[in-house]
Amino acid sequence: MSDWPQGHNGGDRHGRGSAGAEPEGARVMRQVQRGPGAGPRPSAPSRGVPSQPTYTDGYGEDAHDGYNTGQVYGSPGGGGPHEPPGGRGRGPRPAPNWRRRIKWTAITVVTVLVVVSVGTYFWADSKLKREVDLSKVIDRPDGGAGTNYLIVGSDSREGMSAEEKKKLHTGSAEGKRTDSMMILHVGDNGNTMISLPRDSNVTIPTFKGSESGKTFQGTGRQVKLNAAYAEDGPELLVRTVEANTGLRIDHYAEIGFGGFAKIVDAVGGVEMDIPKAFKDKKSGADFQAGKQTLNGEQALAFVRTRYAFAGSDLDRTKNQQKFLAALASQTATPSTILNPFKLYPTLGSGLDTLTVDKDMSLWDLASMFWAMKGITGGDGKSMNMPISGNAANGNLQWDTAKVKTLVNELKNDEKVTVSGN
Repeated sequence: MSDWPQGHNGGDRHGRGSAGAEPEGARVMRQVQRGPGAGPRPSAPSRGVPSQPTYTDGYGEDAHDGYNTGQVYGSPGGGGPHEPPGGRGRGPRPAPNWRRRIKWTAITVVTVLVVVSVGTYFWADSKLKREVDLSKVIDRPDGGAGTNYLIVGSDSREGMSAEEKKKLHTGSAEGKRTDSMMILHVGDNGNTMISLPRDSNVTIPTFKGSESGKTFQGTGRQVKLNAAYAEDGPELLVRTVEANTGLRIDHYAEIGFGGFAKIVDAVGGVEMDIPKAFKDKKSGADFQAGKQTLNGEQALAFVRTRYAFAGSDLDRTKNQQKFLAALASQTATPSTILNPFKLYPTLGSGLDTLTVDKDMSLWDLASMFWAMKGITGGDGKSMNMPISGNAANGNLQWDTAKVKTLVNELKNDEKVTVSGN
């Protein structure tokens, strides 16, 4: 028998009851410490079995992982021990950062445009035929304000097949001659386009041969203006224009028959408003009055016709100005510049057959076209060189007084007040 008092319920000498019983007082005290509503404390682990880690939740309760709380792996509301709340799949996708996307899209577009633009510039620049050396021109007048271009349309048939010559009514003459000549002044007070009739009476001055380098003394020889080009090419033509006007030519641009027709076709034709119907067998012209779109063949016939007009070459120069301005206006449009299927054929057709001076840049060429476009829109003036009548040799004689006033206004970049014929 035990020596301990009966009130201990058979517990051992440390106060524990039999079979692990706990004294009632201790149990009540423990329940008070744990707080109301708490369930019974988990039973002590069996000897030799490691205890599971526990933690206390926000309400003072001891908690275990999902396995010990009755949660099922992968069930809604809670995953396994290594899953984030919300289940096995990923959480909701974040909203797209549109500001960042727009920024990078803009950077990409700008980069592509820069690369394409730079590539196009160098491609086009490499195609320019810089063959005219204005440094060979001697005794040049002083320059003035603004920029003066001498624009020449030649009857060159270079690169044309026999079929093309027949189709375009160009004939098969060897060499090349000037078919049209214009001075384009680009300045701050409006642009001015002045046609120089090919039959203009001019004096051939002293000049240095473009090929031989030999100096040929002037003798007062008077010829038609286009004879200067036929005699020694662009350099003598520039020298003759400068000597007879006193106006310095800054840049030279020339295009032949074939190239002219190809540019027109590349832009899809040029719309013209022809006030009166006319025909000309020599040029192949056959036009009705009214608005119409001219293709390359028709355009060439339009600018070459002179025998169908009472004013002959003077009327022809007006049509040439009118057409070139319309061509420039249609070429320098977003529908051409922003459309690579029209831009590259147009540039290729024009640059392949365009001959310019050695100092001409693409920017100078663009400025020339934009100036012609501006004249079409009313920002400038187009005129013929003032004519006073016919010279003794039958050539067209310039009005000396008016030409002097005109040149002074151009040199000073003043608004042109002189009118042509």
